Amino acid sequence: MKIIVAIKQVPERDAQIRVAPESKWIEEDDLAYTINEPDAYALEEALQLKEKHGGEVIALSLGPERVTSTLREALAKGADRAIHVEVDGAEGLDTLALGRMLAEAIKAESPDLILTGLQSDDLGLGQTGVVLAELLGIPSATIIMQVEKTDSGLRVKRELEDGWFQHVEMPLPALLTIQSGGNKLRYATLMGIKKAKSKETKTVTAEAAAGAGPVELTRVYLPEKQKKTQMLTGSASEVAAQIVEKLKFEVRVL
Repeated sequence: MKIIVAIKQVPERDAQIRVAPESKWIEEDDLAYTINEPDAYALEEALQLKEKHGGEVIALSLGPERVTSTLREALAKGADRAIHVEVDGAEGLDTLALGRMLAEAIKAESPDLILTGLQSDDLGLGQTGVVLAELLGIPSATIIMQVEKTDSGLRVKRELEDGWFQHVEMPLPALLTIQSGGNKLRYATLMGIKKAKSKETKTVTAEAAAGAGPVELTRVYLPEKQKKTQMLTGSASEVAAQIVEKLKFEVRVL
């Protein structure tokens, strides 16, 4: 089974984030980057499927030259090879434009299964996986906790609300977005790091990047803190009724 895992490189969680002067993105010069955590769980799921059923795991990432460090991390953990869709300024493109670039790279490989994380740690849109599936014309399922290979395809376990789960039978090829926490993440071993140096990393040009999508990122800014005091007047019962109304319809805690 050939499995492609789409991986995003994001700033480390404890990184000090500063907005760039033009307010279009963040300052990147002194940031440390790592693999997006939900994508790390997607990679782990792929590696476990390979260990059980054989096949090949391909790490796929889109971005500037620095993305190769994250792909090397995936190779060190056990991916067989990597594909780097090289493009600068990807943060200015919407999910549809990014999905088109990833889809072009995926089509050339004809994989049996595509895995992504549920969402990214930086933007958290949760759209890339389902957009990719639509562009590729294959079935998809989201919030996946467990994947089992069957004779006819896959059986997946989806996480729903209030502690409920759903089991779904799916044909192949398919795309799954993996929920964090379903498996224990592995570390790259010293041997894995050495082997990663000899594994193939293919760089492709993102031809579809020429046309931006319909969504434009116009401003990035820190949350604005505001303090506001409102005086309630009336009798004790009237004030109590006003407080209950505000808790219900403004604060929404009742």
